[in-house]
Amino acid sequence: MSAVHSVGTGPRLISTDLVGLDEDLGATSSDVIRVLADRVAATGRAASGATLAEDAIKREASVGTGVPGGIAIPHARSQSVTEPTLAMTRLARKVPFGAPDGDADLVFMIAVPEGADKDHLTVLSTLARALIREDFTAALRAARTPDEIVALVDREVSGAVADAGVGSVSRASHPGGTTGQAADPAAATPADGGQGDSGKRRVLVGVTACPTGIAHTYMAADALVAAAKRAGAEMHVETQGSSSVEPLDPALIARADAVVFAVDVDVRDRGRFAGKPVVEGPVKRGVDEPDAMIAEALRAAENPTGARVVGGASVASGPVMAGGGQHLGHHLKRWLLTGVSYMIPFVAGGGLLIALGFLLAGYGIALTPAGHTVNNAVFALQNYTLVHLPPQGLGYYLGAAAFEIGGTSLGFLVAALAGYIAYAIADRPGIAPGFVAGAIAVFMNAGFLGGLVGGLLAGGAAYWIGRIPTWRWLRGLMPVVIIPLLASIIASGLMLLVLGGPIAWVMSELSKWLNSLTGASAIVLGIILGLMMAFDLGGPVNKVAYAFAVAGLSAGSPTHLAPYEIMAAVMAAGMVPPLAMALASTVLYRGGFTKPERENGKAAWLLGASFISEGAIPFAAADPLRVIPASMVGAAVTGAISMAAGVTSRAPHGGIFVFFAIGNLGMFIVALLAGTVVAALVLVGLKRFVRRTPAEEIVAEASADQGALVAA
Repeated sequence: MSAVHSVGTGPRLISTDLVGLDEDLGATSSDVIRVLADRVAATGRAASGATLAEDAIKREASVGTGVPGGIAIPHARSQSVTEPTLAMTRLARKVPFGAPDGDADLVFMIAVPEGADKDHLTVLSTLARALIREDFTAALRAARTPDEIVALVDREVSGAVADAGVGSVSRASHPGGTTGQAADPAAATPADGGQGDSGKRRVLVGVTACPTGIAHTYMAADALVAAAKRAGAEMHVETQGSSSVEPLDPALIARADAVVFAVDVDVRDRGRFAGKPVVEGPVKRGVDEPDAMIAEALRAAENPTGARVVGGASVASGPVMAGGGQHLGHHLKRWLLTGVSYMIPFVAGGGLLIALGFLLAGYGIALTPAGHTVNNAVFALQNYTLVHLPPQGLGYYLGAAAFEIGGTSLGFLVAALAGYIAYAIADRPGIAPGFVAGAIAVFMNAGFLGGLVGGLLAGGAAYWIGRIPTWRWLRGLMPVVIIPLLASIIASGLMLLVLGGPIAWVMSELSKWLNSLTGASAIVLGIILGLMMAFDLGGPVNKVAYAFAVAGLSAGSPTHLAPYEIMAAVMAAGMVPPLAMALASTVLYRGGFTKPERENGKAAWLLGASFISEGAIPFAAADPLRVIPASMVGAAVTGAISMAAGVTSRAPHGGIFVFFAIGNLGMFIVALLAGTVVAALVLVGLKRFVRRTPAEEIVAEASADQGALVAA
């Protein structure tokens, strides 16, 4: 009987048939991952080894899972996995997994189902943390049989669920282990041995977090604690992972000398650390270079002008803002996506209410001068009784109320966009300056483009003002009074006195150009919008096209239909990718898709009908080089037909369910069906007749992480 490990009465995590010793599984990380995934599927723990492999390769493409010491821990959450599982191989030929000190010969694959329970996640994270200890990895390398490997794992993770320390916020007492040394050992340990000018032992706090929250989150925490111990400092880490999160004690944060953020995702409640010197980098750096990060934190504690956390935002001293060494382009994309994502609820709610108002009160409700009839209708509705039926009918009055509420909500569009772009840059201190700059953009008729510029100005101003060294007694006022005041003056002043006029002129010329589009020009615009909507399925290109269409809605009228035509083309084109995936996977070519993909295809029918382009992301993540081109072709067809037929939409969202707000509904459906069928047929043709070459598979693996670009 093979040794196994289980949590309570739950399913086994590892057994001997999941272990291989001294194997040659190929020359690349993808080769090894595929073999281990097939091994998991062969034991009945995953419905499809190919799907699990694609999910793990996608995770590997975003950040390599190699860690110092010749270890790799590929891992993934996958719909294909039926129970939490560990698969392990000891390689005869080392394979690169992205570790800074070389290739890996010990590979543990962690496969987790989407709904894994807390106990299993705790056990898996405990194992991941053990892999940075030299005694454990040495025992794994010395094992002679799979039974010995399983026994070692069993001893390491047994009792993890009952251990109150698992997932705990404080790692200062954890035994830790030796990790890879910093690039410059001489710089890793300060001359004062972790003590400040007063000779007091330095206290550091930190947060570690990664998107999956299973392995790197906990490994980084232990590596940082061990590095701090070597430097003579005290370290406490909050692990914001999947198994558990216990916030650091506020009193501990208050006496900390510096903060270390080793994160790939946003830190929860950053405002707790306001005013503290900060060092920030990706979570993998916490695993690979913990000594360097600790040394930087100790130096930051001595630097009164260095990077600090202000009002919840990390404030770095270099030309690129904090975030793990990413380029400015990555930050710009994140800021704009954040602004658009927060703007969408205002747009969706307000736009659908306006559409409902049109349905109940008629399109003439939009022609009333200065809202006179609307206001009168709302006033009359307040005095409505069952005895005295209003002369225009109850529906008109309810429609007037819906139109008024929707118009007010939609009026926040530009301000919300600017406010949350600024929030993404400078956190809470940027919100007020961003909203004010957005409102000034509306006042100057600078529109959507003015909101983008105003948000970037406000966020940048708030960010840089927060860098200014201040007295400790003044720091509490900085995020709530001083930063919002000064940033509002700078950003809104520039918009009002310098930039607003030129931007308004650009918007005016753009509007004139759109009004002039007829015939072939309109069709070309429809093709371009369709291509943009299907290019990244909720990513920045898709968001730009959608935000462009929504921003123009307020300029539409019964005599000026161009903005409504653009909105219809964008919505119809955005519906095509998920509907095409549903048609191809559930009707036309079921055998060309895995079982999980066919299940996703069933859900994609409703998602596509509702104008949720992200319904196609599971397909694009698994096969981007065939799904994305097919989707783009179909969406371009739909956009072209919609614009050529003059289809209009007064609703910014809702898909087929806002049929009452769509003008020329018949051609809207024709355009949608044509694009869906074309995209599905192109995809089936590509799957049947175009096989991916090894080089294309590498590109597909690197591209698969675009599935994470989903609207908030």
